[in-house]
Amino acid sequence: METTQQKQITVEATVNAPVSKVWNYFTEPAHIMKWCYASDDWHAPYAENDVRDGGKFKTTMAAKDGSMQFDFAGIYDKVEDQRLITYRLEDGRQVRIEFSFAKEGTIIRETFDPENVFSVDMQRAGWQSILDNFKKYVEAN
Repeated sequence: METTQQKQITVEATVNAPVSKVWNYFTEPAHIMKWCYASDDWHAPYAENDVRDGGKFKTTMAAKDGSMQFDFAGIYDKVEDQRLITYRLEDGRQVRIEFSFAKEGTIIRETFDPENVFSVDMQRAGWQSILDNFKKYVEAN
């Protein structure tokens, strides 16, 4: 098992949609609330997103049964429309999201600093599951 001493974790998905649609669905709060959770027993009842350099974001992720919730929040460091997003989470961890064109659609690659509570494998699986939910949502709408 990997430890959280690893420098960064990367997850990726290819979405069968043009980058303009992918970007819109990734950054608009009304869309974020439809896909930003790791499993079907969770949801995202709230999202705000000021997607610009220095802008802030917050998404509330919550168990549907009301037993648990948390805010995923941070500040954007750099935003390049339909290409790149980098941000810092409230705990200081860094995240980089790249959007690139492929003949199959748009590749999204997220690279993030791990936290120190959950295993690297668990963190990778959780972030990948959220990205997979995003892919499924975009392709179905």
